[in-house]
Amino acid sequence: MGSELFGYDPGRIVAAHRHRRPWSRALAAVLTSTLPALPAAGASAQGLAALEGIAVGHHTLAERPTGCTVVLTEAGAVAAVDVRGAAPGTRETALLDPVNTVQEVHAVVLAGGSAFGLAAADGVMRYLSERNVGFETGAARVPIVPAAILYDLGIGDPAIRPTADCGYRAAAAARSGALEEGSVGAGTGATVGKLGGPGRAMKGGIGTALLTLPGGVQVAALMAVNAVGDVHDPETGALVAGVRTTDGREIAGAREILRRPPPPDARNGANTTIGVVATNVALTQAQLGIVARMAHDGLARAVRPAHTPADGDTIFALSTGRRTGPINLLQIGALAADVTAEAIVRAVREAAGLPGYPAVRDLKEHTR
Repeated sequence: MGSELFGYDPGRIVAAHRHRRPWSRALAAVLTSTLPALPAAGASAQGLAALEGIAVGHHTLAERPTGCTVVLTEAGAVAAVDVRGAAPGTRETALLDPVNTVQEVHAVVLAGGSAFGLAAADGVMRYLSERNVGFETGAARVPIVPAAILYDLGIGDPAIRPTADCGYRAAAAARSGALEEGSVGAGTGATVGKLGGPGRAMKGGIGTALLTLPGGVQVAALMAVNAVGDVHDPETGALVAGVRTTDGREIAGAREILRRPPPPDARNGANTTIGVVATNVALTQAQLGIVARMAHDGLARAVRPAHTPADGDTIFALSTGRRTGPINLLQIGALAADVTAEAIVRAVREAAGLPGYPAVRDLKEHTR
């Protein structure tokens, strides 16, 4: 049996979300020509929202599926950004240059929907404005809300994408503490391993990770993983998710595709891994720029290839400033790379499969 085992039909995705059966039953459904269904999203974990001063909320548009994720810092957080992919979709990133006036942000938005998804930031601005949160201009407080998007329009009906309402709802749902991971928020329609074409790709998602050192220094990450490349576990070198074999039953990886003609099948700009790293240590915007840059090293360890012409890889770095004192910037940057890689791996391990895009857990179950 070939790759039609995981055949993709956008019309079936809409109905699939209304059933939510485990993948094993969905697989049986495909084999008996009935409707496949989606399992629930992944686990909750301590991560970015464990930092004091940060809350995170998801809103999922299950009818497509797609969604957005909002990182709220209502008291303000110093912020920087580093864009490495060649096909980014962003908003309000120029003001994060250390030479510019504004130094703090009040939220960061991660969304699906390609450039359409940037509209989610409008809803977050409305949410914050209603609470009188923002940069004081004299006439009004203006919320500073940078954003980045990923391309997931190939999943389901592309006319359904995150809007301002999606951003508002995600902001209203933001909480501190444990976060839901996997196929939720900005990771809902994310996929990975697309160098063999969409018929051999797998499900991506959103994941988080946290490191707390003796003495209280914290560094965390939240990553939405929609890479054209494969995902590897840097700790073991293992290939976790990526291009599947032609029969769709196992993970083959992109290595051989990249080493032979014809060119890999990847649409420019139709991918992207985006996320946020944060620390409770008080850092300047220039220092956070270094942290964001080093966090990309973690992305490159976990995603192969990374920063390609077909990705818009973007990482924001935040400092809540709750911990003052001596700063070891090298240490914080190195930890940012570690949590970035861990969050990426968690994103695909906690994801739930879609018709045509099995998740890591699906292939494991199927090959037992």
